Amino acid sequence: MNTRMRRAAVAVAATTMAVSLAACGSAKESGDKTGSDSAKKGDDLKIGLLLPENATARYEKFDKPIIEKKVSELTGGKAEVVYSNARQDATLQAQQVDTMITNKVDALIVDAVDSKAIETSIKKAKDEGIPVVAFDRLAEGPIDAYTSFDNEEVGRVQGKALLEALDGKTKPTVVMMHGAITDPNAALFKKGAKSVLDGKVTYGKEYDTKEWKAENANANMEGAITALGKDKIDGVYAANDGLAGGSIQALKSAGISKLPPVTGQDAELAGVQHIVAGEQYMSVYKSYPQEGIIAAEMAVALAKGDALDDIATSKADNSSTKGVPTVLVPVVSLTKDNIKETIIKDGIWTIDEICTAKYKKACDAIDLKN
Repeated sequence: MNTRMRRAAVAVAATTMAVSLAACGSAKESGDKTGSDSAKKGDDLKIGLLLPENATARYEKFDKPIIEKKVSELTGGKAEVVYSNARQDATLQAQQVDTMITNKVDALIVDAVDSKAIETSIKKAKDEGIPVVAFDRLAEGPIDAYTSFDNEEVGRVQGKALLEALDGKTKPTVVMMHGAITDPNAALFKKGAKSVLDGKVTYGKEYDTKEWKAENANANMEGAITALGKDKIDGVYAANDGLAGGSIQALKSAGISKLPPVTGQDAELAGVQHIVAGEQYMSVYKSYPQEGIIAAEMAVALAKGDALDDIATSKADNSSTKGVPTVLVPVVSLTKDNIKETIIKDGIWTIDEICTAKYKKACDAIDLKN
């Protein structure tokens, strides 16, 4: 676990966001032919960045520019970030890794669509002498470094918040809307949440939501309502804000006017607006700036052949690689009571972005004003 205090994490996030979002970077799509095949010298590096999808705002709004900015800072503007987004397609991501290898990148930062399917690609990179940083999700294969959030803690934070919202009800019935089974983080969120909820709630229905898609969560929740009855759902554990939104829509469509408490994660704009409106109880805010900075530091160090002793604070294991240098970033429970002190302060969203005409009255009710 990252030993930095939460306050320090938020301070890093605030400082970084101010500069990182001002710079769009100069990353090129990985299909472009850039540079020469000559050996690199000093800071003249190519860092490959592969992100899993673009439906979730964080990847292209936060992660991409933050990583580009930090790589540039670390190399005096000499490095190039070569970027590809897999659009939730594991086969496409494998092709993108092949292209990165052909383009002779010096290190890869990979957020895997499918943590197991990516193993062959990571082995290919390793065979070509390209170090790999597993970003946000612990990929399988011979990875060289890993940074993410404490994902079991994310689940624990969600579970504790849900129990708080259920306000002492005896064995309330909860629908569990987990993430995709292809994402190892989803299993960690589930483990953390259940470590808090086991024995205290009744699991009415549980779902592993294919591809983390909101429409799949919506369909799952419709099934839960049919099976359990619309008046028998006391709470909803939704692993992220997209699944929360799909679940909320199904509950509203079923005519449920007093919505049960619903958890979330990622502090997506729609999720924050649902919190403001009282439709979602909480989300989990994660410091994307800090995570992105660490990934960039790891990738540049590995590309130069440097050790990670001054960066990594712990170790992690996947099924094939033990003792991977790791940094885990702390998380914060986000409710309507701390929106200003967290996501507003850190520049994730502005009050104007949150408090559109549709949510103006709800914002006023919780004193969320400029």
